Amino acid sequence: MSVVSLVRVTHDDERGIAEAVRRSIELTGGLEDIVKPGDLVLIKPNLVAVPAGRLTGAITRWEVCKAVADLVKERGARPVIAESSAVGVDTEKVVEAGEYDRLREMGYKVVDLKKSPGAKIKVPDGRVVFSELGSFELVRKANAIISVPVLKTHDQTEVTLSMKNLKGLLDESTKRAFHQKGLLEGVVDLVMTLRPKLMTVVDATIGQEGLGPIFGVPVSMGLVLASKDLVAADAVGSRIMGYDPKEVMITVRAAARGIGEMDLDKIQVVGGATIEEVEKRFKRASETELEGVPPFKLLMTEGACTGCRNTVISSIMDLKSQGLEGSLEGKYIIAGPLDEKSLPEGAKRENTVLVGICARYLQGRGTYAQGCPPNNIFVVRAIVGEDQNIERRYATEKGADA
Repeated sequence: MSVVSLVRVTHDDERGIAEAVRRSIELTGGLEDIVKPGDLVLIKPNLVAVPAGRLTGAITRWEVCKAVADLVKERGARPVIAESSAVGVDTEKVVEAGEYDRLREMGYKVVDLKKSPGAKIKVPDGRVVFSELGSFELVRKANAIISVPVLKTHDQTEVTLSMKNLKGLLDESTKRAFHQKGLLEGVVDLVMTLRPKLMTVVDATIGQEGLGPIFGVPVSMGLVLASKDLVAADAVGSRIMGYDPKEVMITVRAAARGIGEMDLDKIQVVGGATIEEVEKRFKRASETELEGVPPFKLLMTEGACTGCRNTVISSIMDLKSQGLEGSLEGKYIIAGPLDEKSLPEGAKRENTVLVGICARYLQGRGTYAQGCPPNNIFVVRAIVGEDQNIERRYATEKGADA
């Protein structure tokens, strides 16, 4: 039976978090079976983009990564905290915003993968056309990888937890290709490729609900989860946020391919806390209300999946963060399968944006944002035009801790 530890953080400070991380890992059987003396152990936080504040539930707290690194050191192994932030995002700016430079000052190795040597990793049984993945030499050499995500919702995949977090181990061209060819199966391919040297420690001290992975609202949870079964950890984490694990397609597809267990009745939750005691219903990304934007037409057809629906909302938030929301005025944004005869009156090639692979056959009738679901940047470019200087900037300035 798969084991997921669920431990309360009694004191929300470095020492209290370290105690919770230690207990959480010990309850899963410790690190002995995956970390040997002399091993190179890659610790992968979620540092997707610059947050409004480091305690907003948008990024992994450095205290959690430090606690994991200390346990790795106790095994006589070499911990390296490493991340490659979202496409177009400067990882070093996220490192600074998250105060990971404090760890560097204490002698811990924190690596911006975008500035490190690249490497190709063979995919043994891929489902998304890839025979190999563009990654980094550090990932290829690692003897063990510990995913340290945050407990939060996501604008394309409902939640982002242990498995989705590993996407940061890919180079930018491969990240783009995942969105173009199939994000969900691509993530599962990545997890299968990196097995069996994986485990997870989930930073659930402060979660995030709503329009994650960066625009959401913090939720105080005071928890740490750990497991050597990433599917089980994600199933438990999803349930804590009020999701049925069957709503989270990465979890469903990973379980279907035998990577781990998603049936909560077959997962042993240990640590003193129960799911029922700690669960809260997190607001979904799809429930986000758009305010302060000019009039435009948004058509989500019956067949539009949550990935494309949420991507459109998130892309509009990207526009607002850059002061480009005026580009929406008069636009028709369409996602999901639609018969050409059903296009709304007034939708012309010059003012229509077609989002996602389901709308591909209509691409001659508007500007097409390719992907399943598309990366935000593709949707933003389709809205504002190719000649506009844009970037994926989640936060315009560093805010105070919240």
